[in-house]
Amino acid sequence: MGGADSALGRLRARWKGLVIRPIVLIVVLVVLWLSVHGRQLDSIEARSLNRHEITTELMDHIKLSLASTVLTIAIAVPLGILLNRRGARFIKPIGLGLGNIGQAVPSIGLIVLLALWIGDGFRTALIALVVYSTLPVLRNTIVGLESVDPTLIEAARGMGMSRRAVLGRIELPLAVPVILAGIRTALVLTVASAVLATFIGAGGLGGGLVVGLGQNRPILSVTFGVMVAALALLADWLGLIAEEVLRPRGM
Repeated sequence: MGGADSALGRLRARWKGLVIRPIVLIVVLVVLWLSVHGRQLDSIEARSLNRHEITTELMDHIKLSLASTVLTIAIAVPLGILLNRRGARFIKPIGLGLGNIGQAVPSIGLIVLLALWIGDGFRTALIALVVYSTLPVLRNTIVGLESVDPTLIEAARGMGMSRRAVLGRIELPLAVPVILAGIRTALVLTVASAVLATFIGAGGLGGGLVVGLGQNRPILSVTFGVMVAALALLADWLGLIAEEVLRPRGM
């Protein structure tokens, strides 16, 4: 009973934390809106803080972040599974090394280099963000699969299960929590780094930040900075929800 009560207490504590975060974010955004709404704006501030401009930049930012995350998952998870297979483990250090190089390069430098090579626009920003956020998902996929107890795999193979069945019914379900943690990290990195897409004409919330810094309008810098931070925290919260919902029972 004591173990069950402690597990239930931990579960309640986790869900309480998940409920509190969006409430805090809503309060912060309401306070931000009230502070901006009650302020006399000049022409530059009014042009950047109107509803249409904010909605356009926000939707561009979300679209870029979601597309980047989907592509990152589609590339990194299968690649992590492949590198963990017995016949391909010799190239694992190469895959991780390339991922480390992608993340070691500063995001602004990576975006600028790709823009010089490919050109400006949404596609270039998307490629840069995928390269930058692939490593956490790739690394966690490999670590999650490696952490599965080998005796479970051997027992399943002894029962006549194929390698594919073992992967789909035992290895991947047990590795899900670690893989989801990597995806959550990549999502937050993507949302934060997508601010830089504005420098190559790909839109996003970085536009308001650039105008605020370039035109010496602190209200713009603060407003769009808080919005980016809130969006990153919201992405992290959604990742936590996914971890709780998709976590195999008993883990």
